This record gives sequence, structure tokens and C-alpha cells, in this order.
Amino acid sequence: MLWVGTMRLGTLGILAALLRSLAACEFGPFPYGATGIACRMTKPAALLMNQETAQIIQVAFRNAKFPNITGERAVRFLGKVAYGLTNIQVNNLSIEQSEVELKENDAIDITIKNVMAVFKGTLNYGYAGAWFLQLFHSVDFEIESSIDLQLNIKLTCQEDQVAADASDCYLAFHKLTLHLQGDKEPGWLKQLFTDFIAFTLKLVLKSEVCKEINILAQMLANFIQDIAANFVQDEDIRLDISLASVPLIKANYLESHHKGLVQYKNYSDVFSDSLFSPSLLSESRMLYFWLSEHILNSLASAAFLDERLMLTIAGEKLQALFEIEDTEAQRRAVEMIFQGTSYNDSVAKVWSLAQPQISLQPEGTVVKALVAAEISIFPPGKEPLMVLYMEKEITVTIQAAYAEKKLHLHPLDSRLVLGALEGNDESIRNFLQKMISVTGIPEVISRIEPTLISLLNSKGLHLFEIRSPEIITRKGYLIVQLDFSFPDHLLLDFLEKTL
Repeated sequence: MLWVGTMRLGTLGILAALLRSLAACEFGPFPYGATGIACRMTKPAALLMNQETAQIIQVAFRNAKFPNITGERAVRFLGKVAYGLTNIQVNNLSIEQSEVELKENDAIDITIKNVMAVFKGTLNYGYAGAWFLQLFHSVDFEIESSIDLQLNIKLTCQEDQVAADASDCYLAFHKLTLHLQGDKEPGWLKQLFTDFIAFTLKLVLKSEVCKEINILAQMLANFIQDIAANFVQDEDIRLDISLASVPLIKANYLESHHKGLVQYKNYSDVFSDSLFSPSLLSESRMLYFWLSEHILNSLASAAFLDERLMLTIAGEKLQALFEIEDTEAQRRAVEMIFQGTSYNDSVAKVWSLAQPQISLQPEGTVVKALVAAEISIFPPGKEPLMVLYMEKEITVTIQAAYAEKKLHLHPLDSRLVLGALEGNDESIRNFLQKMISVTGIPEVISRIEPTLISLLNSKGLHLFEIRSPEIITRKGYLIVQLDFSFPDHLLLDFLEKTL
């Protein structure tokens, strides 16, 4: 579930992270042929994330490094008047409204209305009079401002990384009022310097604030990419989430397409026959993820190569497997296998003999695997003894759901064929077949559930409020669709740690 352990995201960051521009990227002749993962964020999600834009703008204003403003001007009867504004800082910043619009195949427009800010600092000025009289003064100042901010975010692709260009940035000033030492200075002096510095100050504010926003936009783009890359990586197994095709910007949604190739040591993954089409996704939910069957098969292959498909069962869990019913046949089979040894002195191991095959179908995810099972006993005072070895070909259909911050896997039906059976009489075959079907497969799946939940939560998925998620399987692909809200302070925590 790619990207759903992303994080509370401001509009500038998430929009940049979802998209890459055509300008610097080259793709194959087929629009979606290499798409392993697709992500669609609809307009309601963009509006929700835009609520966080104000926080980004506030950080941009606070972190802008305003240079000293200097100048001089000839004034009648006064000679030359030189001035300088130093130690400019922002106080009492507030934002009234933020709006976002998606411009089809163009850009993301963000309008920030009525940014109220007070700039404080020190004004130094001096006169060089006609009689060579020189007077120099220093006073504290405040500048009250009311500003509208317009951002048109363009997106570029550089070395397979998203680059967000927010340089198309405009500040419109509705108010720019200079106060000198609480208006104690003569009115003519305030008017004089207001006229002098207003134009220059507007240029400086626009330059520095817009530059800081541009920096933050790229920082957040990198932040989202890093989180997404971390979310789809576990130790040596990871997914290549670089773009596979040109992104879409529509009036009602944003959509990005990613390769999703599995990368594991020397394992090489190739994919060029995707079933993806934008028509497969709707616009009724906030967020959609489309995943190819190929990705799941490749992940299963990497897990097999990494020797992760192995399970050990002992003690009470082992007892529960073999005591599914109290019949003579069950008691006889248990006696033949364990030879009077307690379950606490016995261990069962189950592992995959070959790479599992995964097929996505309307009824669920079909997993086919060749599995080996081995039971060993450790009689007190005696050498360990392997008492059972068997191989079985298993085909099981699983439906997946996510609710209450937990992943639930439901086996619908299973088929198995016992292969090699060593160490016991063939008379226990029927018992083993029933035991595996009734309790063995559910037990293995119940072990997988917490492992996957722990992995997802380690990536931060549990921090998000995910509402009404659905995992829909179709022939060759699956779709995850959901609504969501963000955890508190994640974006601000990132900015505060980084800046």
C-alpha cells in the first residue's frame, strides 16, 4: 500500500511528490506499458491537504533571510538622505484563506489570501546638509502588511527525482504601513521613508519569500519521495518507484504511474506489459492505488530468495494443529508421529520449496506453492529425531481487508495434494490432509497477518486515519481505494527538524 505510510503532507510537498514533468523525462512508446503501481489523488484529497498549506507558508515567511535594505535620495533643503533597514524579522503572521485549483495538463495553482504579517527591525538614516551638517539617527520600526500570494507550481523530472518549481510566485500588497518608534517621530519623517523604501521593500519581500517557498517545495518533494521509498522497502527487498509514464493532471484528480520493479541483490525484475488504464479508477474516493499482479509475484520471489518463507511451530500452537478433533484416528496418528513425546519437546517446520505463484482474480488472491513440512521430536535423554517429512502442493484463495488499523487475511478455499510422505505409514494421510486444510493453512495465515501489520506500522501507516478502505481484486491487478485524514504535526515536525 504504497505511499499510504507517507505522513501528513502539505499541498506543496504531496503534489510535487506525486508527479514528474514530461520536460526532462523520457518514456517508452506505450503510455502505461511499464506501470506496476499507479496512484490517483482526487480533488477532495487535494482540498484536504491544502488546509496544511498555511503552515508551509508560515514557515517560509519565518525562515526567509531578509537582507539589509539600503538607499539614498536627494531631498530639497535636506541634501542627501541615506537610509538602511537592518535586522528585519517577521512577527504576528496569520493567513485568512488558502485555495487550490488543478489546471489540466498545466500546473497546480495555490492562492493564499490575506497574509497578515508584521515586519520589525531597525532603521538607520542620516542627512548630508547643504552646509555640510551631518546628522545620523537610529530608530526601531514596524511594517504592517497585508499580502495575497499566488503560486503556480510547475513540476520537472531530474535524474528520476521530482523537482518542484515554485518560482512562478506573486505577492500582491494591499497594505504596507511603516511605523517608527510607535509613531513618536514626526509625520513628515514617516512619510518620507515610507515613500523611499516601499517599492524596494516589496521587491525584497517577494524575492526572499518566494525563494524560501521554492526551497520548501523541493524539500517536501524529496521528503515524500524518501518516505515512499522507505515504505516499499524492507531490508534488502525494495521497489523502484521511479515514474513509468507521463503523469496526468485533470480538473478532478492527479495521477502518477510508477515502475514498481522489485530490487533484491542480484535479482533482476523486468516488466513491460501492464494492464493499467486510467479508466480502471474512479473519482468517488480520495485516494486510489493500482498494483499489478507482477509486483506481488516478484515480491514473493524475492521473499523466497531471502529465505523468509519459513515458519516454526511448537508448544501449544503445535498441539492445536494436531488435536482438531478427538477421534480414534486422530489419537492413533498423533501417537505414531510423536511417539509419546510431549508437544513442548517437538517442533514443526514449514517452508516453501519453490517460488510461490500469485494470481489476482475477482474472487481474491490465489496463491499456489509447493511446501515442505518437517516434524522433529526431542525425547528427554535421547538424540533428536525427525519423525515426519512431507511435501504438499497448496492452492489457496485469500481475501484481504484493512479495518481498525489491522490487515485481515481470510482464506476462502484451499486445495492441496500431498507429495512425498516419509517417516510414517500411509494410513495417516487422510488425517494430515484434513489437519492441514482445517487448521494448518489458517494457522500459517494467522502468523502472516501480525507480521505484515507490524511491517506496515513500522512505516507509519498506523498514524493515519484511514476510512472505509477497500481492497478489490480483478484479473491481473488489484485496487486499493480509501478516504483518509492526517496525523497531527508530522509535516511541521519534519520542517522543524530539517530547517
